[in-house]
Amino acid sequence: MDIQFAGLIAQGKVDALQIEHWHIQHQQSWGIFVTEGDSGSLIGDLLCGEIEYQQGSLLRTDGRIAQVSLEEQQRLLERELNNDDTDFLDRIDTGSRVEALIQEQSNDYQLTEKLLTELDLLHLRNSGFRVLSTGETRRVILARALASDPDFLVLDNPFTGLDTAHRQTLALYLHKLSQSLQMLVCFSREEDLPEWIEHIALFERGKLDSILDKRRWDSHPVIKQIKQQADQQSEEMLSLVRRHTYLSPFDDPLFSLTDGHVAYTDKTIFTAVDWEIKKGEHWQISGPNGCGKSTLLGLIFGDHPQCYSNNIQIFGRQRGSGETIWEIKKHIGMVSSALHLQYRVNCCALDVILSGFYDSIGIYQQPTKDEINIARDWLKILHMQDYAKTSFKQLEYGQQRLLLIARAIVKRPTLLILDEPYQGLDYLGRRLVKNALELIAREQLCQLLYVSHYHADKLDSIKNYLDFVPIHPSSSSSSEKSSHQQQSLCGYTVKITRQKIPFNQHKKCFEV
Repeated sequence: MDIQFAGLIAQGKVDALQIEHWHIQHQQSWGIFVTEGDSGSLIGDLLCGEIEYQQGSLLRTDGRIAQVSLEEQQRLLERELNNDDTDFLDRIDTGSRVEALIQEQSNDYQLTEKLLTELDLLHLRNSGFRVLSTGETRRVILARALASDPDFLVLDNPFTGLDTAHRQTLALYLHKLSQSLQMLVCFSREEDLPEWIEHIALFERGKLDSILDKRRWDSHPVIKQIKQQADQQSEEMLSLVRRHTYLSPFDDPLFSLTDGHVAYTDKTIFTAVDWEIKKGEHWQISGPNGCGKSTLLGLIFGDHPQCYSNNIQIFGRQRGSGETIWEIKKHIGMVSSALHLQYRVNCCALDVILSGFYDSIGIYQQPTKDEINIARDWLKILHMQDYAKTSFKQLEYGQQRLLLIARAIVKRPTLLILDEPYQGLDYLGRRLVKNALELIAREQLCQLLYVSHYHADKLDSIKNYLDFVPIHPSSSSSSEKSSHQQQSLCGYTVKITRQKIPFNQHKKCFEV
């Protein structure tokens, strides 16, 4: 496919896409690096007809274009939620089956089977879309795009949400696919640039800044410049958190789970988990897609239905002993893909941050003057003060995620739960948040429970690790099942690596 942009301006939710001149020649695959903004999703929406351009021209030869993006994923999740029939069934409606979602795009049964196999979805073919993990959901979105038999494929950060093994597999898969399919791959991590990409378009805040070949990209100063900008903003964020830190009133342990287990009729998520979080400890939680990381965090936060069928103590109380969910949540800040989806109310950016003081989705009471000032300080640090009155739904996905991160931190929680917090963030946003979290952990301003699949996201101040490991069935009859089927049946347990905290550091953690 041949695509030419000339003097083009297209309005996204917030930023405009501006391309003075760009020619994607037939059979050329390109990379798009986005320093700040959501250009990859905007280009995908433009080429797929989700948005129109207001100025200039866009010329392209005939052919089918498909896209994979967080915006596309969000649209499908919204559709699934709107079709939720739980109230009319004698069971929870988990959404459309994975196989059916792929077949929506193609009536070719053999192609569906091929995609289920190649994208490691066979064991999930009958699973409902709404119970999939983030990484599993991403693979379904890719399968749907490929099922439409496109001539041109736009991939907006395709590795986001995937565990290490699936990122490696997908990298090889895309390399092979690139030999027969023209692609536009948007990336905001240096390590995610495919080796086979030779042409790179550099975008900043929706504007095409420059066009580079691979050699010029490797020596481009943009990365160094953004790191310096992120360092400065991170210090400002830390200063704000530091000014509003409070004394934790709880004794050890903050949280304990004894013989933890979560299972459904046809699937065990994890079993035999013994874990406690002591004062001053930060934890990184690791494991493959679908192993139960988010489920475990849901037991702590209190929004998983099986949190009351487990032996849990949190903040000095036995769960289920008469405490309210709000008594627990007021000491916890949470960022996750599930929370991002649940935040569907049409409130403004300022109110999103303010809602963190009340653990609510939206604002239903009058905030104090001090709370409003703190929320405005957060908007200023995030360079979003101009969007204070902009509806949350009208913001780009990455801007929404930054607001939810600020919402989690604003109330100065004892525990800060960060379940893949960088999802949807551009390069600058990710550097900013990572730097700030490192400083927060180092100064013990909050205790972090942290999930990320990228080794580059490791925080030096986190010294305690919980890793999910699969339990395989011992019976001989199970040997014929795939490893994923075995894991679904028998679930996971955890391996815990803890570093002892020196007494003086432990004491510092709780000084104002």
